[in-house]
Amino acid sequence: MEALKHSGLGIASFITSIVAGILIFVLIVIAGIMEASTPGGIDETSADAVIVGLFLLAFLGASIVAFGLGISSLIQKNRKKIFGILGTTFSALIVLGTAFLIVLGLAMG
Repeated sequence: MEALKHSGLGIASFITSIVAGILIFVLIVIAGIMEASTPGGIDETSADAVIVGLFLLAFLGASIVAFGLGISSLIQKNRKKIFGILGTTFSALIVLGTAFLIVLGLAMG
């Protein structure tokens, strides 16, 4: 009996979710610094704020893609599932955590 190979989709899901999570964290830190360093708070219509928001949405989209890749890796037959499980879990936590922070920020503003 041959040893099972790792799923390429699972590896892609894992890597994408980790990279997207790190970049979202960096963007949230940048947004916090921008808010703290601007007297009266950041202007939500400024180019800087719009760019940070667009990148945040892009990385959230990447995390959703990672979730889909992870799910599709889990339904593959004759493949190891660990990277698919990790990618699916990380991407789901990233999307939920970021959504929570966005809702929290809107409630405070």
